[in-house]
Amino acid sequence: MRISTFLYTLRQGANNIWKNKMFSLASIATMSACIFLFGVFYSVVVNFQNVVKGVESGVAVTVFFEDGLSQKEMEEIGKQISKRVEVSKKVFVSAEETWKEFQKVYFEGAEDFSDDFADDNPLVNSAHYEVYMNDVSMQESLVTYLQSLDGVKEVKSSDVAANTLTDFNRLIGYVSAGIILILLCVAVFLISNTVTIGIAVRREEIAIMKLIGATDYFVRAPFIVEGILIGIIGSVLPLGVLYFMYRRIILYVAERFRWLSGVLDFLPVDKVFSTLIPVGLILGVGIGFLGSRLTIRKHLKV
Repeated sequence: MRISTFLYTLRQGANNIWKNKMFSLASIATMSACIFLFGVFYSVVVNFQNVVKGVESGVAVTVFFEDGLSQKEMEEIGKQISKRVEVSKKVFVSAEETWKEFQKVYFEGAEDFSDDFADDNPLVNSAHYEVYMNDVSMQESLVTYLQSLDGVKEVKSSDVAANTLTDFNRLIGYVSAGIILILLCVAVFLISNTVTIGIAVRREEIAIMKLIGATDYFVRAPFIVEGILIGIIGSVLPLGVLYFMYRRIILYVAERFRWLSGVLDFLPVDKVFSTLIPVGLILGVGIGFLGSRLTIRKHLKV
């Protein structure tokens, strides 16, 4: 494309927006609302997933050994566990450590009773591994593998917690897909209407351009540019507002509701918007292009 043609296409696309100010503003407002809602929903979802991930990180599978197993054999089992893709980390807990934790819980306030066991550990065969997973939905396959290892007596897992967290993640995925689809359809519909009005207003001009030899691409390009410009404007504005709002909200919550810090840990602004900004811009441009492209094919027979 020559520079003059590119500049003409860009100028005509901007002129189309200006000539149909009301419809263009309605499309930009709707696009902004869609991207804003998408951004709000995305921010909530990623922070919720972060909370769920934190809960998942505390769910562990406990592996107990057969009686009389040597330390070397236990370490060998640990090496086999570490090779599994499901495993994020493993922690070895010795029989002595298990007994100390038991004492803290069951002899609290009556520590003198534990002195009777000073030279005798009743949990001598309680050494075990606490195995943490990358994804709690992988628990079933991991447990099956662990139970098949030689030297493993018992594997304890949190089936209820794993199933609940897996269902939560699946629900979040379904709801996210549904809301995004609805927002896309609404935005495409309104941009399509705006471009349709532009075609109707310029129908005679388009006919003259065709008579003097204008190519189909030359005629269609300004409407594509119009849709893309609406998409860009309609995504930049809400992303800027969201960036400011998110930063203010996490600072406000951190200052006024400090007790929530142990329950809800907001993701940093940069981490959220390093993904949200490019995705929002791509959505805006993509919706604008798709809406104008579909409309041209339907209403502009050139």
